[in-house]
Amino acid sequence: GRVGADRAELEKALTLQGEKVRKLKQEKASSEAIAEEVAKLLELKAQLGTDDGKHKFVLKTPKGTRDYNPKQMAIREKVFNTIIKCFKRHGAETIDTPVFELKETLTGKYGEDSKLIYDLKDQGGELLSLRYDLTVPFARYLAMNKITNIKRYHIAKVYRRDNPAMTRGRYREFYQCDFDIAGQFDPMIPDAECLKIVHEILSELDLGEFLIKVNDRRILDGMFAVCGVPDSKFRTICSSVDKLDKSPWEEVKNEMVGEKGLAPEAADQIGGYVQRNGGLDLIEQLIKDPKLSQNKLAIEGLNDMKTLFEFLELFGVTDKVSFDLSLARGLDYYTGVIYEAVLVQNQGVAQQQNDHVEESVSVGSVAGGGRYDGLVGMFDPKGRKVPCVGVSIGIERIFSIMEQKAEASEEKIRTTETQVLVAAAQKKLLEERMKLISELWNAGIKAEMLYKKNPKLLNQLQYCEESGIPLVAIIGEQELKDGVVKLRVVATREEVDVARQNLVEEIHKRTKIL
Repeated sequence: GRVGADRAELEKALTLQGEKVRKLKQEKASSEAIAEEVAKLLELKAQLGTDDGKHKFVLKTPKGTRDYNPKQMAIREKVFNTIIKCFKRHGAETIDTPVFELKETLTGKYGEDSKLIYDLKDQGGELLSLRYDLTVPFARYLAMNKITNIKRYHIAKVYRRDNPAMTRGRYREFYQCDFDIAGQFDPMIPDAECLKIVHEILSELDLGEFLIKVNDRRILDGMFAVCGVPDSKFRTICSSVDKLDKSPWEEVKNEMVGEKGLAPEAADQIGGYVQRNGGLDLIEQLIKDPKLSQNKLAIEGLNDMKTLFEFLELFGVTDKVSFDLSLARGLDYYTGVIYEAVLVQNQGVAQQQNDHVEESVSVGSVAGGGRYDGLVGMFDPKGRKVPCVGVSIGIERIFSIMEQKAEASEEKIRTTETQVLVAAAQKKLLEERMKLISELWNAGIKAEMLYKKNPKLLNQLQYCEESGIPLVAIIGEQELKDGVVKLRVVATREEVDVARQNLVEEIHKRTKIL
């Protein structure tokens, strides 16, 4: 009957899909393409289930998510610690907020991206959505608690119904790592500190060459106005301009004129501006620009930009910062300065001929942020504004770069911090090993022992090699009589007898350096 026919169809689809995967592998297709088709294959297999009609259970994480194994966690922890240390160096506090918010809290805050919000199923209570970023919850937190100034960081997972290309480090569940300064302060001082923080973090993580592009929402809006873009088209033209880092000007222009109905002469005027980048010199030039200087917004933005660059000079970070008129971060809530940090891969040859940043290819954004003075006001019943400026560190992108680096360098990453393995040289010493390890634990030493009554010494030493434990504390009949412990250094195989009461100190001394 019907079931049999359905089955036959599924089996046919399965065969075809299997051939497709094989073909892709023969053609040496990209791992993304193969992974995508393999996922479809698994899906079909699951639908078919086993012969007796039981649904076959697929073991996989949901689309767009991943597990972190202990090695990956070790890398992640290292990255987090570097970043948190920097935030704390700059005097930040931290907060946490729920992983879901009231649906209406998130509605209308993300422009075109709202379709990417995960809504939870309506179960008869409040309508809820998973948080999409950490900025909107932060604004809600400030308005709700009537906080007018705070310097805070927040590292947590956010959720987006993206169609993820996971190899590019895009997921449906991922970490965000935000630092924000809220409060009424003098122009550009907190903004400059945010850029300094980005510079510190990227330098310390040692990911390679990077460039921080800076622009201002007011300069963009002023530029659009003087070029004859109608108000109603500002946002949509903005998102076209933002594609200039990926696409050539011609393509972007065609999109503006062809798809978005902008007048060609307006597009050409925009082109005259957005293809420029530089430093203080460019800012000075634009302040004198006959068209831009007529626009109040643009001049305000340019004067602030000049102040910002003067501060950045004092902070010693201008070498990596570029004022770039094509930067137009897609979010609706930025009101002033905007910035984005990209990693650049030097293109050997081009690089040697001329030392311009333009010659380097950007590998993708690793941090971004800006000023959003209106967001908190959206939540406040009286519309009271709290000016904010912040930065989000693209932690996922950084993880994948660090993971690739770790794989390439072949160096073993330790996933535990055990300092010493308590081992026995003979049988029947389980009780003694337990007594000793307990002394070590109580003294705060990180110690392990094998879970066997009579482990062979060789196996105990091998365990240390495998998990990178630097020391072994060996006890045997003789050592117990003499009140000593044989301390063996795994790497060099040297052994010393240490008096039992000095063992803790000796272990501390020998694992400090590691």
